[in-house]
Amino acid sequence: MKPLKEIILDKVRMYHSQTVAYRRHIHSYPELSKEEHKTADFVEEQLDKMGIAHERMAKTGVIGLLDGEKEGNCIALRADMDALPILEENTHAYVSQHKGVMHACGHDAHTAVLLGAAQVLSELRDKIKGRVIFIFQPSEENFPGGAKTLLEEGLFEKYKPDKIFGLHVDPDIESGKIGMKPGKYMASTDEVYLKVKGKGGHGATPDKNVDTVLMASQILVNLQQIVSRNAPPDIPTVLSFGRFIAEGRTNIIPDQVTLDGTLRTFDETWRSQAHERIKDIAANTARAMGGSCEVLIDKGYPFLVNNPNMTDATQQKAKQCLGEENVMLLSVRMTAEDFAYYSQEIPACFYRLGIRNESKGITANLHTSTFDIDEKSLETGVGVMAWLVLNDQTE
Repeated sequence: MKPLKEIILDKVRMYHSQTVAYRRHIHSYPELSKEEHKTADFVEEQLDKMGIAHERMAKTGVIGLLDGEKEGNCIALRADMDALPILEENTHAYVSQHKGVMHACGHDAHTAVLLGAAQVLSELRDKIKGRVIFIFQPSEENFPGGAKTLLEEGLFEKYKPDKIFGLHVDPDIESGKIGMKPGKYMASTDEVYLKVKGKGGHGATPDKNVDTVLMASQILVNLQQIVSRNAPPDIPTVLSFGRFIAEGRTNIIPDQVTLDGTLRTFDETWRSQAHERIKDIAANTARAMGGSCEVLIDKGYPFLVNNPNMTDATQQKAKQCLGEENVMLLSVRMTAEDFAYYSQEIPACFYRLGIRNESKGITANLHTSTFDIDEKSLETGVGVMAWLVLNDQTE
């Protein structure tokens, strides 16, 4: 009889063209956060064909359930389904049919991998220990995040998973490889909105104005001390502003200026302290210059932590599947993911799937109009996910 790994990989190769078809269909018909109705319908149709029970949650989320024939853990596998408001500039046959909406973050690949894993596992049900939950999650790209909504609707209370796995494509890692990091891995994320108010007027008479542009500029500079002078040196922190709106003219100073930014870090106590520092510095700087500043901080996802024991075990299992040279140890990332909500509740491992192939010209970064994946990587994604489930034991 063939070893289990060979049985799994044979089925992965057998269904690879189907997995590619899943990905291309989803890529062709992308839907934005909270609008994934047809994507969810498509997922449900495929699960029906596999004989996998399912239900809807969070309106456009799909939860699939597969019970094995042996006792064991309840393992959750997660993929996100939403796309981004980006106009695709690729020219392949499966280019987005919804103008201005694109799967530029790989969620089409995530969903295809999970469907492919579901297909393989459904045919190896007799080898599954316990239960597998397939979480096809909506709205990862928008606050408050589909993960939070699913948890608030009682996903974990109802199904009580012992652990959860998730993956994300990575254009910096070669196709055929994966990577992960035990412990704190991805940052929390908050959106920071500043509204600077003063007295607008003619640019040639600054003495009669309270200059909001100068005030906002000084606030922006002063806020940099939060990272450079206030942040604990052992807690990675980023405060960046990407939007500065001063709708005056060459000779008109506006009454109001707005700044929008993001705060990323890895500690909840420091995160709260940083919020207060942002408010204090912004308000006091504006006051000292004769104006005022309203501060709104929209608290987003928590930091993502990979359970150390679980992730160490996952690394070893992945090496058994792919070979030691194809499993990388990664560093922390200041990007954020709503998978973090799951990781704060139960043991979790969130890993990266390499999709880069320079010989095919597949090198574009996430969230760009030319983003694409090496579809050979889907085999890696499906194979590892199925292998992790079928090799599970309590860590």
